[in-house]
Amino acid sequence: MDNQTNNPLTSFFRQPAIHVKLPSQGKFWGENALNLPVTGEVPIYPMTTKDEITLRTPDALLNGAGVVSVIQSCCPNIVDAWQMPSIDVDAVLIAIRIASYGNSMDIDTECPHCKEENMYGVDLGVVLSNIKTPNYDEVVKVDGLEIKLHPQLYFSVNKTNMVNFEEQRILQTINDTQLTNEEKTAKFNEHLQRLIDLNLTVMVDSTESIKTPTGQVVNNIDFIREFYQKTSRTTVKKIRDWLEAAASDASIKPVPVQCTECNKSFDVAVTFDYAHFFV
Repeated sequence: MDNQTNNPLTSFFRQPAIHVKLPSQGKFWGENALNLPVTGEVPIYPMTTKDEITLRTPDALLNGAGVVSVIQSCCPNIVDAWQMPSIDVDAVLIAIRIASYGNSMDIDTECPHCKEENMYGVDLGVVLSNIKTPNYDEVVKVDGLEIKLHPQLYFSVNKTNMVNFEEQRILQTINDTQLTNEEKTAKFNEHLQRLIDLNLTVMVDSTESIKTPTGQVVNNIDFIREFYQKTSRTTVKKIRDWLEAAASDASIKPVPVQCTECNKSFDVAVTFDYAHFFV
């Protein structure tokens, strides 16, 4: 019987494959959710077999637990991935993909010019370096108020995604021809109210504070929610427009490729279907 107390295979355990700067630079994180090195870069480890299996489990992906588990496994400096700002999620997942499988990712797509379908290699290192961070130092000014916004935490984003998923199921129910008109109307009203609540929640979760003309700073979440419920549609539209522009700035940009058949260039979208992205 081997009585060794220390595993002689320790030196063969996985090691960090890359280090990545977070788009947030460590800002906006929940308390004690991140151990940010003095370099500002977090180490990223390759996935384990358990991580790969987790990303192929539909229920774990649907409720977000699988993504959180893999992020914390491959980036131990992230203590609580639920509390990470949304602007860091894509960057960390791309870095995990690179650490596990390398920079190149094949995407099967059709050329819009000649309609030829082919496989194109996308450099995820370039995709990662092109991720931008919205300017959250900018305040939205409306009716004398200064509204300071910030990115949602992953917990809020995941909750929103789950509600969206449920809403799609409601819409499918509404389209069910077996329902009476009264039942369809009731389902539609239910869908409409939940959609309103969802938009309100996104705005509340994205608001850090509201400063009044007298200089008073309001950061009580209940007060902010009531404000959005009772303010004018013009104010709400301005906030939603800013958030949509910020989401566009932070989104993964398409990558240019050249068709192997007609030699014309076109853009390929890099999408995050987790079950297929990590293969």
